[in-house]
Amino acid sequence: MIILGINAYHGDAAAAIVVDGKLIAGIEEERFRRIKHWAGFPTQAIAYCLEEAGAKIEDVDHIAISRNPMKNLQRKALYALTRRPSLSWMRNRVSNMAKVRSAEEILAKSLGVDRSKLRARMHQVEHHRAHLASAFFVSPFEQAAVASIDGFGDFTSTMIGNGKGSQLEVFDSVRFPHSLGLMYTAVTQYLGFTRYGDEYKVMGLASYGRPAYLDAFRKIVRERPDGLFELDLRYFQHHTGNVNMTWNDGEPSIQQCYSDKLIKPLGPARRKEDPLDRRHEDIAHSLQARLEEVYFHVLNHLQKKTAAKALCLAGGVAFNSVANGKIFDKTPFTDVYIQSAAGDAGTSVGAAYYVYNQLLQKPRSFVMQSSYWGPSYSDEAMASTLRSYGLPETRLPDSELMQVTAKAIADGKVVGWFQGKLEWGPRALGNRSILVDPRRAEMKDLLNERIKRREPFRPFAPSILLERVGDFFEKAYPDPFMIKVYPVRQEKRAVIPAVTHVDGTGRLQTVDKAANPRYWQLIRQFEDLTGVPVVLNTSFNENEPIVCTPKEAVECFLRTRMDVLALGNYFLTKEQAGATPAKIPDTGVVKGSAPKLS
Repeated sequence: MIILGINAYHGDAAAAIVVDGKLIAGIEEERFRRIKHWAGFPTQAIAYCLEEAGAKIEDVDHIAISRNPMKNLQRKALYALTRRPSLSWMRNRVSNMAKVRSAEEILAKSLGVDRSKLRARMHQVEHHRAHLASAFFVSPFEQAAVASIDGFGDFTSTMIGNGKGSQLEVFDSVRFPHSLGLMYTAVTQYLGFTRYGDEYKVMGLASYGRPAYLDAFRKIVRERPDGLFELDLRYFQHHTGNVNMTWNDGEPSIQQCYSDKLIKPLGPARRKEDPLDRRHEDIAHSLQARLEEVYFHVLNHLQKKTAAKALCLAGGVAFNSVANGKIFDKTPFTDVYIQSAAGDAGTSVGAAYYVYNQLLQKPRSFVMQSSYWGPSYSDEAMASTLRSYGLPETRLPDSELMQVTAKAIADGKVVGWFQGKLEWGPRALGNRSILVDPRRAEMKDLLNERIKRREPFRPFAPSILLERVGDFFEKAYPDPFMIKVYPVRQEKRAVIPAVTHVDGTGRLQTVDKAANPRYWQLIRQFEDLTGVPVVLNTSFNENEPIVCTPKEAVECFLRTRMDVLALGNYFLTKEQAGATPAKIPDTGVVKGSAPKLS
């Protein structure tokens, strides 16, 4: 049985394919289009998933889309009648509904097949049910509390329930316009970070501030006795009918969500060109602190209702790694599962498993233990790419590759590490990574200067051998997906300063030898050289989606001040490539085209 899952016309369009209950492939459309958070119809992601499964669209039994425009229809109608939203808002919603409902026709057209030849049954899965399914049905737990918290989808921002076996039971929901995700987005915009998806910047900034505005935020969002929450809507305007989520050439954007009333308790809004000052840091800190209070209010209520020890989380707020790192301290939960694509991209996986487990009542037989569900490339594909740029093809055996790469990192070099299958989700987790020495405090500024060109207050993440976590962090609970922040042990903060944030924490990735033996071996080799089982890991990109293909990796290497490229087993230094980046040749590959795998 083949099930194709799709997230379309929402941030992070994506596709995933499940065959007989096993996930075969999953990828965001942005990786092919090269536009962050691409939000249209994921035609190239679908093509890749079908290719990886060795299937044609005519072979697919079920197609699951993670949106259901017919859900909460009465509430939508009431909202339209009482709020009288703008004509553009209405047109936007109607157009979006029409696109979702005509997905089968769009799919057939994009793949160049006759719609009559599609035998798949179409399913529209409510957005947050897809989120819940993406968290629970691929988790290792037979029973768990489940929660999905994000901006909103299908007129809902939060959904809580219980998962047991092959079934999900939904307890309660928070409906639009009340949303923790949109509250965070509104204040992110207020602080001058206006691009879609900038919330993680505010999370990093929060560590520099104090809770000076916490009382103000306690008025902006309030807990309810039933374990949920509500916004004081006077501080917002996303509900007025004049705020739309739009996309231009697939790049999503959302208009200003906060109202002028927010200025009274917080002061003037920051323009993006203005410098950051202590007030902005304090606002970010207070926002994060209030989010955590409400977050744990919801989770503690859910735990009491389910009596569960395990928790599965999804939705955009589930990427708040600072809050996630405190779950064990602030709730009775003893196990937590958050998969690598917990945001909207992961609803494609969730929709597929919702059909397989919930609707078809098939037993669970798969646990997502790694994030490596994207394309991989053969030696010949990598050699051919190097050849097309006139670069040397120095291929090393595994043992030598690990030795020279680990030594390059230990010597203070910036290393591009391109291996195996592309990661699923927003984090580079050791297959499309830039790696440097975490012992060198200057590496943070060096990376920003040479490659990342991002805000200096944002932290970089440590990858650590699973078996050594307790030696460096105050919590040893595994996190292979880099979605929890733990305090670094006091005595180790000076040992790994480049990955220790200003508040003494790190957003770690635990590296399991079974899940990624090559990356584990590289870090082990680095430990043999330095005594430190940690490397600094950041995504292999330069203000773009994470590189997908060897071509994109080579181009990024050449145009930045990276020192070394490990492209599979091919090892290349910048000196070998020439001191001045070579002119990037036209290889005949069209930007945005699906990769040819070999």
